[in-house]
Amino acid sequence: MAEHLLSTAVHRTMPGNYVRPEAQRPRLAEVVSGAPIPVVDLACPDRAAAVAAIGAACRSHGFFQVLNHGIDDGLIAEVMAVAREFFRLPAEEKAKLYSDDPARKIRLSTSFNVRKETVHNWRDYLRLHCHPLDQFVPDWSSNPPDFKETISRYCREVRALGFRLYAAISESLGLEASYMEETLGEQEQHMAVNFYPPCPEPELTYGLPAHTDPNALTILLMDQDVAGLQVLHAGRWVAVNPRPGALIVNIGDQLQALSNGEYRSVWHRAVVNSDRERLSVASFLCPCNDVVLGPARKLVTEETPAVYRSYTYDEYYKKFWSRNLDQEHCLELFRT
Repeated sequence: MAEHLLSTAVHRTMPGNYVRPEAQRPRLAEVVSGAPIPVVDLACPDRAAAVAAIGAACRSHGFFQVLNHGIDDGLIAEVMAVAREFFRLPAEEKAKLYSDDPARKIRLSTSFNVRKETVHNWRDYLRLHCHPLDQFVPDWSSNPPDFKETISRYCREVRALGFRLYAAISESLGLEASYMEETLGEQEQHMAVNFYPPCPEPELTYGLPAHTDPNALTILLMDQDVAGLQVLHAGRWVAVNPRPGALIVNIGDQLQALSNGEYRSVWHRAVVNSDRERLSVASFLCPCNDVVLGPARKLVTEETPAVYRSYTYDEYYKKFWSRNLDQEHCLELFRT
């Protein structure tokens, strides 16, 4: 099955099944390159100011960068190094983890959902379930030798950061600091280690097309040297250029629902380039499958009625995966 992976060969010509129709191409020349993405310093001594900045970013962009997030720079460098080493493993080694079954909790795959797609995306990815770690780590790759230990440490750190951000996001909405964490239940944690090889014709395809995230909160470790993430803001695609040492945070669909539409889970995409490979590590915090979700009661008033009906995360996630990635915002299917 390894022949399906892009990372097992050098590509000098563009395979036809990766070429998007003219109307669906990324139009890279039209992307805004210099627009700032909000930055929040988590070491700010004025907590109220930091909380307000997070709330403003969630309203305006749905994305923000965090500095002084508490995850050691050395660990971050190790994560990127071991991830890159994984994708450089021989094809026969990577083939041990390959699967195109979206239900598999640990798998190496390509594109997004190759069982359903007519046009593929220019990426390979390693999908890992990360909580509870002792349940999943034994089935992770043992090659490279330090993969399990390095990624485990990062998973613990990024989960703790996510819960700190939940508290600030809750407060920014006027809710109790514990609201998000308690409402979302015993949360699952997933990771996607994304590898985007050099592409012969970047104008014709995507690493990932425009989509929103179905989970609650995403924390992204971006390649500092190779840009690729773009966010839709004010009707235009904006390139995200990370600050040194920053992590990128974005609101997922579930936090848009809990905020009664006040905070935004926005469209974003990954593009590729012809010269260099690119790597990113996305960590997803996901509600418990059977938890009932919907707007926080405190945010529903006569003036601001409920925008979304109640549903379980399991219902939402199945609906999200039954569609194509770039169809209408999945939350539209859950409006009152």
